Amino acid sequence: MKKVVYLNALRALEASARHQSFSAAAEELNVTPAAVGQLVRSLENSVGLPLFYRKTSGKSRLIPTKTVELALPHIRAGLDNLAKGLAQLQEGSNSGMLTVTVSPAFAAKWLLPRIDRFQGLQPDIDVRLDTSAKSIDFAVQDVDIGVRYGAGVWAGLLSEKLMEEEIYPVCSPQLLQGKNALDLTQEMLIHDRSMDGFIGFPSWDDWLAQSSLTNVALTKVDTSRGMQINNSAAVLQAVIDGHGIALARSVMARDDVAAGRLVRLFPEITFSSPLAYYVVYQAESANMAKLKAFRDWLFAEVSSTHENKFI
Repeated sequence: MKKVVYLNALRALEASARHQSFSAAAEELNVTPAAVGQLVRSLENSVGLPLFYRKTSGKSRLIPTKTVELALPHIRAGLDNLAKGLAQLQEGSNSGMLTVTVSPAFAAKWLLPRIDRFQGLQPDIDVRLDTSAKSIDFAVQDVDIGVRYGAGVWAGLLSEKLMEEEIYPVCSPQLLQGKNALDLTQEMLIHDRSMDGFIGFPSWDDWLAQSSLTNVALTKVDTSRGMQINNSAAVLQAVIDGHGIALARSVMARDDVAAGRLVRLFPEITFSSPLAYYVVYQAESANMAKLKAFRDWLFAEVSSTHENKFI
């Protein structure tokens, strides 16, 4: 019958022979002396021979048998090769394909305008972008990491808050041309339906309920009518094209506002979204080098441009 030899037992054997002590071997391997002794005994049972004898004259020491002395060079060479193989795997995990899932709108309005900076820092990592508005199973779809918008809790995933955001109305510069302000009762409202039914997703009714406390005229705005679009990026494009006024999410609208393609209305009114953007991944993938590289880049990108602050 083929005898089974465990890798941990060989490590315990090698360390015990080198230190001539179970206690010193245990300290190196970060286990208890009893655990080292048990591993060595499992090897003795496997090979059917004693592997150490104890020298009791003077200071007590473990002395490897002649059989162990002959086997040690091969054991050490094998352990060294395994360590080199592991190092090669870890190095290789920082290259290859990284699958990232984000919503289509987040990809268009935030990630894709910045992704070249990541590729410049990590040229060996190829990004495969999975754009889906729906939550997907990371294990089934073979996804490594993602950015999701919500309250921060997704079953089976670790989440770290990446960005908060503010909600405000926007229009095109052309729509505002020649006017000091816009009367929302006279303009086409555009509604973002990309997360219909999701608790906490800001709507015109939510913004108006708070804003009317400081601007009585806003109580007359009728939100029952208007254009409805189920993609946040398309909502902003409709506004840029002059089709009406939309309630924008600051993370999505930031670049368009900065470039002058959109104008923020009612800047004196602040309304923070109860939702935020989170980096998400499976716990078992947390130490993957290429995942960590992308995760760290996301946070560095947000920090360097102060995008965690409202605009």
